[in-house]
Amino acid sequence: MDLKNIIKTNGRSVKNIIKKFTGAENEDLEQEVYLKVLTGKKYEEKGCFTSWINKIATNISKDYLKSSKVKYETLTQEDDNTVFHNIKDKKPNPENKLINKERQDRIIKAINELRPKFREVIYLVEIKGKTYEEAAAKLHCPVGTIKSRIYNAKKELAEKLHDLI
Repeated sequence: MDLKNIIKTNGRSVKNIIKKFTGAENEDLEQEVYLKVLTGKKYEEKGCFTSWINKIATNISKDYLKSSKVKYETLTQEDDNTVFHNIKDKKPNPENKLINKERQDRIIKAINELRPKFREVIYLVEIKGKTYEEAAAKLHCPVGTIKSRIYNAKKELAEKLHDLI
């Protein structure tokens, strides 16, 4: 196989395939394609040579996109301000802590103001994470009663806490 002839007849399609996958011309990938053609698994004359070399270009382009190098380069090319803007501060600021505390206090107060039968099902199911069946067994009543109480308790809570929802 003559490399100059291979490049002359297949160069344009190899470039186009690489550009299609990577979004840019990449001479390193082109060289890798031709190196693979010369040193890799030899072409068997079962099909079209152009299809074979195009498949090699496709696979090399896909492998390139999967590599961590590409991901790193893409991240470092982004505008630093954009990257830093998208990073969220994990520490809650004092204002948010206060707002969350007040919100939590209002929810607890609203739950405590519920009728006892509603309060106990909310506590068991929503706070303790019990199933309806477990709550029914604990309170010695049918599952349907638990469902009804949960529904009514949530309805009352929604009315009391409408501004938080």
